[in-house]
Amino acid sequence: MSETIEEKIPETAVKKPYFSVKDIHAYYGESYIVQGVSFDVEEGDIVALLGRNGAGKTSTLRALARVDSPGLRRGEIYLGGKPIHPLKAYEAAREGIQLVPEDRRIIGGLTVEENLLLSQVAEPKGWEIERIYDHFPRLGERRNQDAVTMSGGEQQMLAVARALAREVKLLFLDEPYEGLAPVIVQEIEKILLEVKKLGITTIIVEQNAVAALQLADKALILDMGQIAFRGTAQQVLDDQELRHEYLAI
Repeated sequence: MSETIEEKIPETAVKKPYFSVKDIHAYYGESYIVQGVSFDVEEGDIVALLGRNGAGKTSTLRALARVDSPGLRRGEIYLGGKPIHPLKAYEAAREGIQLVPEDRRIIGGLTVEENLLLSQVAEPKGWEIERIYDHFPRLGERRNQDAVTMSGGEQQMLAVARALAREVKLLFLDEPYEGLAPVIVQEIEKILLEVKKLGITTIIVEQNAVAALQLADKALILDMGQIAFRGTAQQVLDDQELRHEYLAI
């Protein structure tokens, strides 16, 4: 009886995921890196994308952001039902996909404020500069300072703030805690919790798996370029065997 009822539910009644990745395959030259990755993300979720070194985490994130390398050869990516896979990185950014890369890409010779203003040269704009300073008071204090002379943690704050200065529907963070002292990691965590409260859908790649899991709602574990686990972050925190096998923690 229940099968008959299910068959009568129109397809339009089924809620489609906010961000959907379908069987993507990506290569660096002839090196096959991302090997048929598929997953869905609900709007407002923070997802930890985890795995050992070399599992393909950063490569997957870059492919999703439509960066040229690795090259996406097959698969589909949708944000809010709109196809992202045919787009270039700058076009994906216009659609609200903002990538904060591991190297942060802070522009030397420009002040903190000039770095923020530069990210708003092209439409669509996101947060106003003063709103950014409200959420990142340390950046407000250093608005006239050459951005590359700030500490690593402050530069990471600026990298996240620049993403928010653009219209952001989906935020990708690649190793946001990399090389930062524990006290600075705590500051970055506070900022990411603010991002979470604002309902910004976020995918975070982070070698500090426990920190990422404590922040996230959901978790994806990559192994050899493929999804080995998908579920809640709490499931991973609670499953010592799973963590040991795929994360070595």
